[in-house]
Amino acid sequence: LIACGGFSYGDVLGAGEGWAKSILFHPDTREEFARFFARGDTFALGVCNGCQMFAALKEIIPGTGHWPRFVRNRSKQFEARFSLLEILESPSVLLAGMAGSRLPVATSHGEGRAEFASDARALEAAESGLVAFRYVTNAGTVATAYPANPNGSPFGIAALTNADGRITITMPHPERSARYVQNS
Repeated sequence: LIACGGFSYGDVLGAGEGWAKSILFHPDTREEFARFFARGDTFALGVCNGCQMFAALKEIIPGTGHWPRFVRNRSKQFEARFSLLEILESPSVLLAGMAGSRLPVATSHGEGRAEFASDARALEAAESGLVAFRYVTNAGTVATAYPANPNGSPFGIAALTNADGRITITMPHPERSARYVQNS
C-alpha cells in the first residue's frame, strides 16, 4: 500500500488527518485496514499526506507507539526545496542496505514537523533505531536549524518505520528525486 503526497486527499492543510478519519470513523473500513497492517506479508509507504495519514492511524498499525503527529512547520510557511537526508540503520524493508547514504530529496510541505507528546518521547524515538532517515547538514551532522531542517522536527527526524520495518512514513518526497537529471 502506498499513500501518496501532493495533497492527495484534498488541497488543504491537515488533509492527511482527514484521510485517516475517513478510515477510523467507518467500522468496516477501519477493520479492513487493521487486518492489512496486521498481516506479516504486506508493506506500506506513506509520503507527505500519506505520512500524516498513517501517523494518525497508528492505533491500528502494530509497532508504531513511537510515531509522532505531523504539524505545521516551525517557519509557519510551506517549505519547498531540496534537503539533504541521511538514511539510518533501521528495520525498514524499503531502505534495506542503504544505511549511511546521503541524498538530496525534495521537501514540499506545510505540516512536516514531527510533534511528540514530550521531549522525552522525541529522544526515545530518536534513539529507538526506528528513525529511517533524518535531515543533515552539508557536513553530515544532524540538522537542528532552519533551513537544513525545513520543518523543525526534533533530531532532524524525516522518516520513521514501524517495529518490524514493514511500514515506513516520510514527510519529504523521495519519489520526486529518483534521477540525478532532475537536479540542477
